[in-house]
Amino acid sequence: MAEQAAVREQAELVRRLKQDKADPDEIAKEVSKLLEMKAQLGGEEGKHKFVLKTPKGTRDYSPKQMAIRERVFNAIVTCFKRHGAEVIDTPVFELKETLTGKYGEDSKLIYDLKDQGGELLSLRYDLTVPFARYLAMNKITNIKRYHIAKVYRRDNPAMTRGRYREFYQCDFDIAGQFDPMIPDAECLKIVHEILSDLQLGDFLVKVNDRRILDGMFAVCGVPDSKFRTICSSVDKLDKMPWEEVRSEMVGEKGLSPEAADRIGEYVRLHGGLELIERLLQDPRLSQHKLAKEGLGDMKLLFEYLALLGITGKISFDLSLARGLDYYTGVIFEAVLLQQEKEHGEEPAGVGSVAGGGRYDGLVGMFDPKGRKVPCVGVSIGIERIFSILEQRLEASEEKIRTTETQVLVASAQKKLLEERLKLISELWDAGIKAEVLYKKNPKLLNQLQYCEDTGIPLVAIVGEQELKDGVVKLRVVATREEVSVPRESLVEEIRMRTSPP
Repeated sequence: MAEQAAVREQAELVRRLKQDKADPDEIAKEVSKLLEMKAQLGGEEGKHKFVLKTPKGTRDYSPKQMAIRERVFNAIVTCFKRHGAEVIDTPVFELKETLTGKYGEDSKLIYDLKDQGGELLSLRYDLTVPFARYLAMNKITNIKRYHIAKVYRRDNPAMTRGRYREFYQCDFDIAGQFDPMIPDAECLKIVHEILSDLQLGDFLVKVNDRRILDGMFAVCGVPDSKFRTICSSVDKLDKMPWEEVRSEMVGEKGLSPEAADRIGEYVRLHGGLELIERLLQDPRLSQHKLAKEGLGDMKLLFEYLALLGITGKISFDLSLARGLDYYTGVIFEAVLLQQEKEHGEEPAGVGSVAGGGRYDGLVGMFDPKGRKVPCVGVSIGIERIFSILEQRLEASEEKIRTTETQVLVASAQKKLLEERLKLISELWDAGIKAEVLYKKNPKLLNQLQYCEDTGIPLVAIVGEQELKDGVVKLRVVATREEVSVPRESLVEEIRMRTSPP
């Protein structure tokens, strides 16, 4: 206790000295004495113990990682814009009741916020439900929009596979009353374009229809009340073998073994138009009104996909279920096919990289009069795509630039800071991306080394002679070639040398 009293006394002394604006040296001496006393005292006195980590299921992004992200976002946004989409944004949290009851068994993954003495709020789980709320609230019946933003899920994270609790979604949706399957086909075309453009390797887009699924469950003898829960079991077939899914259906969910076996016959089927034709003749499915409707639309969809030239990557797959409750028609999911190992690179176990489907009833859930706005959309799994590209770039050791600087303004002699600042100001005003080292008299070697390290392609060197002659020496970092450029032509020369081929 005596030591603590001494520390308090010393702290009081420091406070008084600062108040009286005493000699800085004296203050510094007493402050260091105070710190020493605190250190000897140990314990928590004067020390905050911080755990320096990001919360579970989240991560920071370094400049290098952000450069890769930007590249991916640009490719996706370019594609969305190519298809004529507008962009919107919505709040990161919604009223809890907006989100409740829209996600089936996944509702338990919603983050609820602490009651702040007003509205009960939750963090958004996806971008689709907020979009439906936005349409209903603003009475919009026709829009083609994209939305790129973060969503939150209290999931068990698997960071290496790109599964997080906070992550980006990139959504493209078409809302409105249109002729069947034309917007649906465009959504699949978008998935095909983005995955091809990002060169992620071989992929497959699995397609099914909620009506075909429900019809299949009905003809297999699944009671109506068990449709959704059996649907979430079927949805696990990409992660678990049929035997395990079957035992979950029978053991945990109380389905009869006969019904489970009949489902087993169907969910093994996948193919294209010929399979659709075959199922249209199926004695059980063809008798079910909804399934027949779904198969008719699926046939139409495949005809459109053939016209769009992408059927080679699309598979009609009866095991595809997608667990979300709001889907009503076509559903689809894009998966990357396992890569062969190249130069010691581990195949990234990534799975699904895009998914979506038709949800014609969701907007009606929010509309006071229950007016429906048919919607179909796709969500690109940016985090998983990013995981793969990051692993691939690490393996290839390709150098990634984290800035877009075109030129460094440098000087070879001393006392030229003013001239460097004048020149860089001219370049900035002309829209050139330029940097200068924050030193009065930097060594030329250090300036050139900075360009090497950061990938800046050009150096504009000012010196006494150049100033007299009204020129600037432009050096190409990669080849070390130097040219004298008249000051008035410098901007044009930099643009020409750094414009993409």
